[in-house]
Amino acid sequence: MSEFKLTTVEEFEAATNRLLETGAKVGADAWQFRVKNQTPHCKFGEQGICCRICSMGPCRITPKAPRGICGCDAHGIVGRNFLRFTAGGAATHSDHGREICITLGHAKEGGDYQVKDPEKLIRIAKEWGVETEGKDIYDLAHEMSDLAQEEYGKIRGFSRWLKRAPQHTQDLWHEAGIEPRAIDREVSCALHMTHMGNTCKPEALIRQALRNGLSDGWGGSMCGTEFSDVLFGTPKPIETEANLGVMNAENVNIVVHGHDPSLSEMICEVADSKEMIDYAKSMGAKGITISGVCCTSNEVAMRRGIPMAGNFLQQENVVLTGACEAIVVDVQCIFPALGPLSKCFHTKFITTSPICQMPDSEFIEFSAGTAGEKARQIVKLACENFKNRKPDLVYIPDMKQKATVGYSVEAIVKTLDGVTNSQVDETGTTKPLLECITSGVIRGAVAMVGCNNPKIRPDSAHIELMKKLLANDIVIIASGCSAQAAAKAGLMDKAAKDLCGAGLKRVCELADIPPVLHMGSCVDISRMLILASELAKDSGLNISQLPVVGCAPEWMSEKAVSIGNYVVATGLDTFLGVDPYVSGSDQVAGLLTEGVRDWVEAAYTVEKDIDKLGDLMIERIEEKRAALGI
Repeated sequence: MSEFKLTTVEEFEAATNRLLETGAKVGADAWQFRVKNQTPHCKFGEQGICCRICSMGPCRITPKAPRGICGCDAHGIVGRNFLRFTAGGAATHSDHGREICITLGHAKEGGDYQVKDPEKLIRIAKEWGVETEGKDIYDLAHEMSDLAQEEYGKIRGFSRWLKRAPQHTQDLWHEAGIEPRAIDREVSCALHMTHMGNTCKPEALIRQALRNGLSDGWGGSMCGTEFSDVLFGTPKPIETEANLGVMNAENVNIVVHGHDPSLSEMICEVADSKEMIDYAKSMGAKGITISGVCCTSNEVAMRRGIPMAGNFLQQENVVLTGACEAIVVDVQCIFPALGPLSKCFHTKFITTSPICQMPDSEFIEFSAGTAGEKARQIVKLACENFKNRKPDLVYIPDMKQKATVGYSVEAIVKTLDGVTNSQVDETGTTKPLLECITSGVIRGAVAMVGCNNPKIRPDSAHIELMKKLLANDIVIIASGCSAQAAAKAGLMDKAAKDLCGAGLKRVCELADIPPVLHMGSCVDISRMLILASELAKDSGLNISQLPVVGCAPEWMSEKAVSIGNYVVATGLDTFLGVDPYVSGSDQVAGLLTEGVRDWVEAAYTVEKDIDKLGDLMIERIEEKRAALGI
C-alpha cells in the first residue's frame, strides 16, 4: 500500500474489492485504513496515566494535577495499570492451560481424546514425584490431570515447573521474592494489590508483575504446552503451507481460529473421516479443507501439517475470500467484527466457548465430554453450507508459501543429534548448537514472538527484523503470529537459507533446517524457556549470559505483557517495538528498562524504529559474546 486517502466506509469497501481482485494483502491495508481514520488516541491511556479503578475518577494525571483524587501519583497509576495488564494476560494463557489439564482427565482408550505421547506423560509424572511403575497409562493421565489442576489453587509451596530452571535462576527468583505460588493466586493477588487504596509503590507493583508473569510462563502456559503434547503428540518437523492461497475453491473450507487445540484437533479428526468427506461430496464439494488462523493454526499445523491461512490481522480475510463455509473459533484474539462480516457472505461464524460469546454468531458449546459429537455437528453444518456459496464473490488470492514447522525442544535436540558424531560426542543435548555459537558460526539466537498490531504495518516488523538477523548469522526461534508471519514470507522454507550469512547458511544446510524454527503457539513460548534452561545447563552458564534475546516487535495483547514479564524474569533481555504504556512514569519505565536487571539479570528495551530495534538486538548479542570472550 502506498498511501490511504479514503474518508468514507463506501470508499473503503470499494478499495477492499479492488484489492481482492488484484490478490493484494487486504488485511494490512484494511487495518492501516482503520487506524489512520480513528480519532486521535488518548494520550493519557498511551502514557498509562489514566486511572479508572474506582468511581471517584477517572483520574488523569497532568502537570497541574499530579495526583489522583485519592492521592496516588503517576508512578503508582502507571504501575497499577501495568500490573493489571499482566494479570489479564496471565489469567488468559493460564486458563487455556487449565482447559488442557481438564481435557487430559477425559482421555481414555478408544475415546475422543487419547494419550498420544505416553513417554512424555511418564517423564513428567516422574519429574513431579508420581509413582508410574505398573500403572495403566490412563489412570496415570487422570492422576496427573488432578495434580495439574491443583497447581492453580495449591495452598502452599511454589509452581512445580520451577525446578526445570537452572539453580542460579531459581535462586534469583527466591532472592527477589518473585517465585510464583498457585497460578490463580498470583492473578488474584495482582487484582487485590491494584484495588483502590492498596499498593501504589512502583517497585512492589513491578515485582508482582514479574511474579504474575512467571506464574503463567512457568505455570499455566507450561501446563498447556506439556499436556497438549501428551494428548495430541509432541511436535516434530512437518511440511505445510501458509497464506490465503491454502484455501480450496472446490472444497468445503473450514477455518479454525483461536488458541485451544482441544477443539481444533477434534475438528481435524472428524473432517478427515470418510463419513464426513463423503457427506461433503454429497453437498457438491470435492472434499474438505481445514486451515487455521492465529495460534489454533499453529497447534494443528505443527502436529498435523494443516495449512496456515494467516495470523491475527488476517482473520477477516478468510471470510473475504467468499470461499469460507465456516470459521470456527474457541477463545482469545477473535474479532467481534467477524459476525457482521460473515453476514455479508455465506460464512457461518461459529463460537464454541462460554468464555468467548459474540453477537451475530451461532453458538455450539464445546466441551471435552461431548467433543466428538459437537465436532461432527460443526463439520456437518459447514458441509451443508457449501451449497449457499456465492460463486461471484469467491476470490482466493494465489498466495502461499512452503513451510517446515514443529520444532519442539525434543525435535530440536533430535535434529542436533543428527549432526553429532555419536562415536565421540554426547547425544541428547544442545551442545552442538552451543559449539556453533561458541565458534562464531552462529552469533546467537533471537526468540521472536507476539501478535500483529495495526500501529505497525502488519508482519512488516517481524519480517524486516528476521531478514536482518539472519543476514547477521543469528538463528531465530518463533512462535504465535510471529511464526506465521515468517511462514507467509517463506522464511520457514529451507530455501530461505540463501538469506542467511555464510555461517548460519552452512548450519541450515548441514542440519537440513530452515533458518527460522517454528516452536508453536503463543503458550509454547514455555518451550523457549525450557530450551534456554537446557542451553544454560549444557554450557555451564547462567541464562542471562547466553547470547540470546527475546523480541516482540508488533505485540498488542495483555498476554504479550505477561509473556514479556516471564521472559525478562527468566533472564532474557526483551526488545519491544510497541510502547507498553508506561511512559507516564519515569520510575516505572526505569524499573522495566534497567532496574529489574538487578533482580533477574535482564530488562526491557523499547524502540519503535524497527531498524534501530534490530541494531540494538545485534549489539546486545555481541556484548554478551564479548563478555564470554567468544
